Amino acid sequence: MHERFDLLAESEILDPVWIPMSDGARLAARIILPRTAGQHPVPAVLEYLPYRRGDGTAQRDALRHPFLAGHGIAAVRVDMRGSGDSDGVLYDEYLLQEQLDACEVIAWLAAQPWCNGNVGMFGISWGGFNALQVAALQPPALKAIITVCSTDDRYADDVHYMGGCLLAVDMLPWASVMLAYNARSPDPHMVGDQWRELWQTRLEDTPPYIETWLAHQRRDAFWQHGSVCEDFSRIKCPVYAVGGWADGYTNAVLRLLDGLTVPRKGLIGPWAHKYPEAGRPGPAIGFQAEAVKWWQHWLTAEPNDIMDGPMLTSYIQDWAAPASWYAHRDGRWVADATWPSVDPALRFYGGTGQLQTDADVSMRIAPVVIGTTLRSGADAGMWCSYALPGDYPPDQRAEDGRGWAIDSAPVPAAYDILGFPECSFEVAVDQPWAQVVVRLCDVAPDGQSLLVSRGLLNLTHRHGHDRVVDMIPGQPERIRVRLNAAGHHLRAGHRWRVAIAPAYWPHAWPSPAVTTLQIDPASLWLDLPVRHAQAGDADAGVFASPAGTPVVGMTVRRPEQRERYERFDQVTSTWQLHDENDHGAFERSDGWCYDHRAADRYFITEGDPLSARSVCEHAIAISRHDWHTNVETYSELTCDATHFHVTNTVKAYAQHELIFQSTRRKSVRRDGV
Repeated sequence: MHERFDLLAESEILDPVWIPMSDGARLAARIILPRTAGQHPVPAVLEYLPYRRGDGTAQRDALRHPFLAGHGIAAVRVDMRGSGDSDGVLYDEYLLQEQLDACEVIAWLAAQPWCNGNVGMFGISWGGFNALQVAALQPPALKAIITVCSTDDRYADDVHYMGGCLLAVDMLPWASVMLAYNARSPDPHMVGDQWRELWQTRLEDTPPYIETWLAHQRRDAFWQHGSVCEDFSRIKCPVYAVGGWADGYTNAVLRLLDGLTVPRKGLIGPWAHKYPEAGRPGPAIGFQAEAVKWWQHWLTAEPNDIMDGPMLTSYIQDWAAPASWYAHRDGRWVADATWPSVDPALRFYGGTGQLQTDADVSMRIAPVVIGTTLRSGADAGMWCSYALPGDYPPDQRAEDGRGWAIDSAPVPAAYDILGFPECSFEVAVDQPWAQVVVRLCDVAPDGQSLLVSRGLLNLTHRHGHDRVVDMIPGQPERIRVRLNAAGHHLRAGHRWRVAIAPAYWPHAWPSPAVTTLQIDPASLWLDLPVRHAQAGDADAGVFASPAGTPVVGMTVRRPEQRERYERFDQVTSTWQLHDENDHGAFERSDGWCYDHRAADRYFITEGDPLSARSVCEHAIAISRHDWHTNVETYSELTCDATHFHVTNTVKAYAQHELIFQSTRRKSVRRDGV
């Protein structure tokens, strides 16, 4: 039973604190200290991000950092070099400079008189990534980490490429977010009169990240850097890995539990890209209390029972009527003492035209031919959900009809799966470059089709993501597609469905030519990671209620709102997906105002994969009283048969006057993608 924390001890906020780097640069920090730390040194826990502590994560931080300080832990939030009020330029994600700076920050924290010499590191997304990456560098004072919604593999499991396919739904949108974020002005109240010079340097010197990402279409040294899966043994400190089934990064939780040898725990809920205490879909849990126990166990001299429970606690989701948003997902918590599971996979075969556990193919059917429909993917939802309305995949029946679908018979008894489904089959194609998407759905007796998992594979990467090997048109080859991890309960009377297609726009940027797949159903098998009940299941998921500190000093001037809609022109056969995000406007008690609007749009014409186009726009206004700054960015990605073409424009305004404008265009040769 986890302790319920209700009272917060007194604490004090130090902001800004300037942390010196060995090369003379300074990083800006906010430190929230227990008031007794001067007399009784405490551990420090670091969250290290490029999103600006003053506005970008201010509301999120206010829920968590004071809570830590209230329970005897110094909470430290640092703006990375080139972001917020820190010195320098942020040239890309997860560079060695970022990691070395973090090691210096950790050493500086450990040496402070209020610190007991023990430091932890935590974060969600970017902060979860660099917690793992810094742990692999083994700074002496880093004693434990919590990594939430992160990855151990920067190429195979991040916003850039999936299965060797360019992740169109996220690569340009994420690059455009960072283009706009990096163009924002620092705070004159924090950095003083140098704010304009620092801002101008960042505007001039920060590159559009997508140019580099497009230049590395294989899993090369660029992506291996920062991918801790390259050598799990480099991580020596305890790791708590957290994810959610609606998030894009949950696969890493299971891989970390399997690959690491240090003390470790895993937690997977039904959530999107959120901390568990703010988790949507619900149920949210009191992860703040769980984190405090973790830090107290590893960073103080008073161990507790945090490590007495299972290695993996996960939420097995029940059937839900397909919808583009859920406030809550029904299911139940289960506990695995170790991972990976020892349960054997349940194998289905497809030779008869129905998924069945009997391998008899005496009634085998003829090969199936699957043509390309570029609207395949229209009902895919978001790859990485932020729990926004419209994020989740709706009913998959239309999507199932855009490729080839094969079903099982209704199952006579319910059972669970937990882990990675895998599908294999022989496929022949009519083009040297092609891709496949494999989806696993739960089909109800009334025909509703709920997406459970999916996997992509660029067929030129069938022998590995470090090489490109063209397909030989007409020659069948066996491929294997590992689908994303899933935890799902299949009810009695429901059916499994495997659906296969050669396109998945805008998740995957389409191959250069319209492609036809030919699959022999007799060659198809599907392995499902069936999970049987375990002794610890009855006690699983006993968490405190969600808790945090109230957000004060923040006024919402315009609430967040979103429109996500598609259009299909039956005259031109052009399909469009529009994702219009108004992130709202808020004002701090000191008069600082922040306003952000964004839009991502995707276009394609049926029968013409070279018509694929994505456009992303951002407008951010920051002001305080009579001081005003604005940033506008425009990013566009198109292609032809041999190249990708990317355009990025940045405009910056001070006092409503244009002070900077830049447009960069770059073409990158397609490398099997």
